Amino acid sequence: MPRLQLHWQILIALVLAVIAGRLSGLDGAVAGIHFYPVYEFIGALFMNALKMVIVPLIVSTIITGVADLGNTDGLGRLGGKTLLFYLTSSLLAIIVGLMFVNLIEPGMIDGHPARDVLGLSEAAASEAAQKVQGHSASDLTDVFLSMVPPNVVSAAANGQMLGLIFFSLLFGYFLSRIKHESRDVLSRFWSGIADVMMAITGLIMKFAPLGVFGLVAKTVAGIGADQLNDLAFTLGSFTLSVLLALAFHAMITLPLLLWLVGRVNPLKQFQAMMPAMLTAFSTASSSATLPLTMECVRDNAKVSNRTASFVLPLGATVNMDGTALYECVAAMFIAQAYGLQLDLVTQFTVVLVALLTSIGVAGIPAASLVAITIILATIGLPAEAIGMILAVDRILDMFRTSVNVFSDSCGAVIIARSEGEEGVLQG
Repeated sequence: MPRLQLHWQILIALVLAVIAGRLSGLDGAVAGIHFYPVYEFIGALFMNALKMVIVPLIVSTIITGVADLGNTDGLGRLGGKTLLFYLTSSLLAIIVGLMFVNLIEPGMIDGHPARDVLGLSEAAASEAAQKVQGHSASDLTDVFLSMVPPNVVSAAANGQMLGLIFFSLLFGYFLSRIKHESRDVLSRFWSGIADVMMAITGLIMKFAPLGVFGLVAKTVAGIGADQLNDLAFTLGSFTLSVLLALAFHAMITLPLLLWLVGRVNPLKQFQAMMPAMLTAFSTASSSATLPLTMECVRDNAKVSNRTASFVLPLGATVNMDGTALYECVAAMFIAQAYGLQLDLVTQFTVVLVALLTSIGVAGIPAASLVAITIILATIGLPAEAIGMILAVDRILDMFRTSVNVFSDSCGAVIIARSEGEEGVLQG
């Protein structure tokens, strides 16, 4: 029999978790075995498995990605323009997400943190508050100092991801600059680690329905019937925040870049890319949509094959505007749910880590989930609320993938115009 796709498995697990959590409550038991500790164990095991792969996954994927880019002409004029656009568009996307999540405050209910509704422990909230409180603008220097750790191994052990990401970027860049004999050995080594870690991540995600069941059942079991409406309201507010931010970025930010920088009509770009965007929405995969994206950019937008064949494959790997925006909103949502008012320094850290992780882990399965865990660890927040986000992750994944693909195509058009190509988006 055909196997159900993962998102359907997660959806079924979510429904079963709500039913099981309501029926068992905190005290439900069979043969002396209480259900609540079982839910807690399953959820904790799944989260531990995700955290287990973060360090080797981040290091290997960033090193191999940067080294592969450096081995081509990707760091020349065309590559410089491409990377500049991708960094700019991703940064703008994150800022848009930050603006909407601060405006809507989905982690708050009637002015109070939603931690009880989401089943987040008060002890964890107090501990998190101690980690992030007392920051000021002068602490901004600490953010940059943490990017250059005195001990990389210690940084990895203590979850200091900014330093680890920066080290991996440097390692990958200079790996592409050393002599061929050493470069080939190291490239195969890190590529092999990346392949293994992706395989392990894929294995962990096969158990995602079970992990979601444990995390959600634990949450539902710990809340009263009167709080279920609040739970639905909280997740609805989070979903609305993400969708509004994605819509703003796709319909205002990127069209402004097309108009001001590319000097083209944004409406023609939407018309040219509609088939690719609809395919991205249905598949939730930038990589799977890449052939159609290239066809639309070449045939409909009239971008040269030289530009499209360089910009779009690179964009499908590193340019994830929608993903970066989602990571930022999710991290801020969880912080709000814990009752934490993050200052500008901490929010800047969220922006910086979201930007780096959207590049570093974009090509792996469950990239957003891994990246959100990294962001939370960086700013000192527990990751236990991620299970609730999974309840609405699939539908949001479809929307953010469409934004990712549209951003890639906008980059191709703007870069083609900067290269002096004639006829782009004409006719």
